[in-house]
Amino acid sequence: MPPATPLTEENLRQRLDAALAQVNQVLLGKPRQVKLAFACLIAGGHLLLEDVPGVGKTTLARALSSTFALDFQRVQFTSDLLPSDIIGVSVYERETGEFRFHPGPIFSSLLLADEINRATPKTQSALLEAMAEGQVTVDGQTHALARPFFVVATQNPLDLAGTFPLPDSQLDRFMLRLSLDYPDAVAERALLNGDDRNDLLARLSPQLDAAALDALHRQTQSVTASSALLDYLQALLAASRRHADIRIGLSPRAGLALLAASRAWAWLSGRTHVLPEDVQALFVPLAAHRLVPARGAGGDALARTLLAEVAVD
Repeated sequence: MPPATPLTEENLRQRLDAALAQVNQVLLGKPRQVKLAFACLIAGGHLLLEDVPGVGKTTLARALSSTFALDFQRVQFTSDLLPSDIIGVSVYERETGEFRFHPGPIFSSLLLADEINRATPKTQSALLEAMAEGQVTVDGQTHALARPFFVVATQNPLDLAGTFPLPDSQLDRFMLRLSLDYPDAVAERALLNGDDRNDLLARLSPQLDAAALDALHRQTQSVTASSALLDYLQALLAASRRHADIRIGLSPRAGLALLAASRAWAWLSGRTHVLPEDVQALFVPLAAHRLVPARGAGGDALARTLLAEVAVD
């Protein structure tokens, strides 16, 4: 565990820099995606990784759990997975004559929901209350989840056979959707010449913990967003709701998520105030999976169109 040093802003920044460097040593050539994942975690959101197999989605999740000292559980989503397989189940104990709740893997700090779109909508929705409220209800009893609670879900956008697309309500619970893509030639050569990823993951050491993560969250909440910055953010939201090619635009909850993520990105960039560039850096991964096209272009293209059409005053 990291030494028990005071959680000053300077100390937090030093430890955060070490954490970023450590994850980037495992996930080679993806500094922007790693920084986005950190922003999502620090802002208190959940992360959807949508990409082909073998590009590092699981590696990123495991590296985050080790670096932030988060209890890690992985659930392989399949068509026969039941909600109780995730949440847990109450079992009758003859000795006591009472039902005892046996918690499932959702009672962890970082839950990797692998190939989430292969489970049925009923099982997918079992995550909804947990992601939104940090709790689950079983047999009328409410059980609080760990704090922090961070869901990293993966899905393969190409192999759609036997899948159940996530509904809009479930997609909206993910603060960011990222694609890792293939590594460039330099990063791939380093990957081929380097150590096995599992060996590297086993050697990772915690750079931060739950207390430091909570302190980081409070630090980012204090990052200043000026009136002009909020005007720009609202202009993006309004444009998404009246655009001819968009059937359903961004909700107020999406606006709150964009502000929270932009504050985290600004703090990660060494600033105590949000710039339009921070909003622009977060807009596509935050907005694209929330936009419902009326026709033609997909969410990513529409999000980039909104960025191009909405001016910064």
